[in-house]
Amino acid sequence: MTPSRILAAAALLAASPALGAPVDPAPVVAAERAFAADGLELGIQASFLKHSADEAIVLAPEPVLAHAVYGKPRPKGKPLVWWPLWAGVAKSGDLGFTTGPYTYDGKAGGYYFTIWARQPDGAWKWLFDGGPPSDTTGAAPQGSDVAYARPAARAAGSAAKAMTEVTAAETALRDAAAQDLKAAYLAVVADDGRIVGSEAAPPTSRADIEAELARRPAKASFSPLGGRASKAGDFVWTYGLVQWTGADGADQRAHYVRVWRDDKPGWRLLFDEILPAPPLKTPPVKPETSSGGG
Repeated sequence: MTPSRILAAAALLAASPALGAPVDPAPVVAAERAFAADGLELGIQASFLKHSADEAIVLAPEPVLAHAVYGKPRPKGKPLVWWPLWAGVAKSGDLGFTTGPYTYDGKAGGYYFTIWARQPDGAWKWLFDGGPPSDTTGAAPQGSDVAYARPAARAAGSAAKAMTEVTAAETALRDAAAQDLKAAYLAVVADDGRIVGSEAAPPTSRADIEAELARRPAKASFSPLGGRASKAGDFVWTYGLVQWTGADGADQRAHYVRVWRDDKPGWRLLFDEILPAPPLKTPPVKPETSSGGG
């Protein structure tokens, strides 16, 4: 290759985001660790408020704006301790997640899950925080290395296109889960994905995923409530309502939270959690959250 062609190839590589180095999830992990440190220094209310975006939501038990929950000053309270062990980030570096174990007042609580969004000033703020009471036995201690989810193999190219495609994927999952929930999930979960929601430890194998899905109802109905896509269109988080009929014939409900990643076979579930919710007497009110790129 001639020197001129070498220079031209180098210029092309530098100008093409698709061919550049993958985005490092480390800033998302650093944001989570700073959040956790403030949790001990400032207390739950102040730290959760400080690190949340204006549009952040929590399940209390219905989806509500976090600032409405944490806006009023409260006593520091007992120590809530958590640390990230698994994380991922969009190719555009604007959305990411972390998850790991937490303790409350020195007692194991489960695994938290946080969705993060990069703000216009470069800071990271969380959009969603909540997780199931998964078994933390054997979890790596604080300060351990964080495992990174592999980046997406493809990207839709825009947040709007990604949301359209994921909406179609969620509709297909909904329709399939109305007949056979376990088969519906196994058809779309990524090979490195995680399905959680019970008191079992997070899965580390396909067999673990199948076991977790066996703990869920055989059939269920899903109703989307919101979410957001990365600017690159490779990473989408969604949340919504799950409803099913229990073994005793009573109506049951929960909320789902998901992360979709654009893989070679198409959109795949990188993460899915189910969080129980009590029966409702009135329909839930959807928080005003963004559904596009930030």
